[in-house]
Amino acid sequence: MDSKRRKFLKIAGISAIAGIAAPSAFNSLLKGEAFASGGHGHQAESHGGGHEAAPTGKQYGLVVNVKAFADQPGLGEKCIHACHSIHNVPDYGNKKDEIKWIWIEKYENAFPEHSHYKRNEELHKMPIMTMCNHCASPPCVRACPTQATFKNQDGIVMMDYHRCIGCRFCMAACPYGARSFNWRSPRGVDELGKPFIKRRNPDYPTRMRGVVEKCTLCNERLVHGLQPACVEASNGAMIFGDLNEPGSEINKVLKENFTIQRKPSLGTKPSVFYII
Repeated sequence: MDSKRRKFLKIAGISAIAGIAAPSAFNSLLKGEAFASGGHGHQAESHGGGHEAAPTGKQYGLVVNVKAFADQPGLGEKCIHACHSIHNVPDYGNKKDEIKWIWIEKYENAFPEHSHYKRNEELHKMPIMTMCNHCASPPCVRACPTQATFKNQDGIVMMDYHRCIGCRFCMAACPYGARSFNWRSPRGVDELGKPFIKRRNPDYPTRMRGVVEKCTLCNERLVHGLQPACVEASNGAMIFGDLNEPGSEINKVLKENFTIQRKPSLGTKPSVFYII
């Protein structure tokens, strides 16, 4: 990290701490009291140079069929590979430095609010595909002092890697553990000289040391009319669409199935639903 970046981090850190350090303010941040979302609608966040993206009224989301993943061994790993390979997600070879955009979690870790009394053992063995929830009211966006994380016009929580100063306030604000920090350079190599990015995709930017990264719902694919890579690889176990469009496939699935969300009581309005 160069001296200018380090100096900017100090300035931003001081100003941000002054705004969110108080317990009451932090609780408001998680509960969404400081962010008017209007249900599943959203306010587009300003992004760079005073530019504000015009909202489209969309709120993209996902439905994950947990049983479908359990019935198809290896499907979760296939979805992870599809995501990580096209987004140049580095593999540092250890859990401490792990970068993850989409990953498999245990039931009790994914849904700690739900009762585990006399739990169904089969359910607790099922792989739970987890990723950024692209909340309609995201605390990470409010916590970021530089607008490096922002909601785009389609309700997707995005990252601007050039604006990220590595303060990790967004990571502290996210209640889902959906963000990863690059303690090492993704563009580097390990002790044996092997690159952390095994096969680099030239069509997607690599990151640098000292920045946060996360799932972006494959926004770069959506603009070309494609589905997110994980959805495309899921063999129908994941459904993607606009939660604000009444006739969309995702809303039809939600009407026909019982679903749960991760930590809904926090008021973030997660856009990822799970069929259990």
